[in-house]
Amino acid sequence: MAKTALITGASSGIGRCFAEIHAKKGGDVILVARSGDKLEALKQELESKHKIKAHVLVQDLADPASPQRIFDATERANMPVEYLINNAGFGGLGLFHEREWQADRAMIEVNIIALSALTRLYLPGMVSRGQGRILNVSSTAGELPGPLQAVYFATKAYVTSFSNALWEEVRGTGVTVTALLPGATETGFAGTSGMENSPLFQGAVPPMGVAKAGYKAMMRGKLNVIAGVPFARRIVYALAPLLPKKMLLKQVRKVQETQ
Repeated sequence: MAKTALITGASSGIGRCFAEIHAKKGGDVILVARSGDKLEALKQELESKHKIKAHVLVQDLADPASPQRIFDATERANMPVEYLINNAGFGGLGLFHEREWQADRAMIEVNIIALSALTRLYLPGMVSRGQGRILNVSSTAGELPGPLQAVYFATKAYVTSFSNALWEEVRGTGVTVTALLPGATETGFAGTSGMENSPLFQGAVPPMGVAKAGYKAMMRGKLNVIAGVPFARRIVYALAPLLPKKMLLKQVRKVQETQ
C-alpha cells in the first residue's frame, strides 16, 4: 500500500520537488499551499505521470487555524500521514525596527508555529503506529545570527533545535525527525525576501538536488543534512562558533547586504 506524504509549500521550489520525488517512488501525496491553481496543475501532472493519488489542500499557513484545518481534512478523508514534510517558509530583508511587524509575525507563524502545530498533530499517530518520518526544512541560516534577517535566521535556528530534540524524544519508536539545512537555492525565496542581488544567492543551486538529499536523509532517519552548500562554506559554518561574536555578526551582515 502506498505511503502518503503531506508536503507544505508544495506548489513550487523544493516543496514541488519533494512531491515529484515521492510520487515517482509510488507514494500518494497531500499537497498544501496557498496557490490552488498551481496545486491543481501539479496534482494532475503527478497523477498522470506516476499513477498515484494526489490531494490538494489550499491553506495559508500564516493563518493560525490552518494546521488544525489540514489535520481535520486528512482525518475526515481517512488519510493517515506516514511522511510529514514541513517545507513551507519565507524570509524578509531589512532592519528589524523598520520592517512591518505583520510581515515578521506572519514569518514566525509559518516558519515556527505552523511547523510545530502540524508536527504535534501528526506525531502521536505516527508513534502509535510505530512508524513515520518527519522532515523539517530548516536552513544553514539557522546556524548563525542574521543581521538584516534577524527573524528569519532565528526561526530557522528554532526549526533545527526543535527537530533535533524530537529526534531524541522519539528514538526507538519507529519514528524519526530530520532537519534539512539547505544553502542558497534557486527558488522564489530570493525574490520574496528581497535578496535577488545579495552575494549570498550568487551560485545558488537547483532545488531538485537539495530535495533529493533531504528526502534520502529523511528515509534513513538522519538527524541533520546540509545540502546545496559548497565545501568551503561548510568550513565557514563549522568555524563560525569559534570566531569572536561581534566579528561574526559584522561579516554575516556584509554578506547579506544587497549590491
